[in-house]
Amino acid sequence: MRALIYILCSALVVAVAYWAYTENYTTQASNRRVEELHRQIASEKEAIAIMRAEWAYLNRPERLAELADLNFERLQLVPLAAQHFAELETIPLPPRNIVIPNNPVSVSSDGGKQYP
Repeated sequence: MRALIYILCSALVVAVAYWAYTENYTTQASNRRVEELHRQIASEKEAIAIMRAEWAYLNRPERLAELADLNFERLQLVPLAAQHFAELETIPLPPRNIVIPNNPVSVSSDGGKQYP
């Protein structure tokens, strides 16, 4: 009987050791993956910062004004002035259809009371 207990305890120790060994390597692999993801995130943040700087450089007002002047014949871009805006009354709007109900409708929260 003692031999069986010793064999079972030994098997249990081997099983636990194998489990700990695999968990250790799984954890190390996960840590390497996390570090790689952190490097990728840092690289992407750097790329975004560079793109924002390039966008700001390309959208300088003086550069855009030069481009508008160079392509005036094709684009016909002109600076905005007060003459480009109109009063709201001068814009034709579709007529409003106002619906007037013929029969009054009672609201459920008023308890069916009719108000004069």
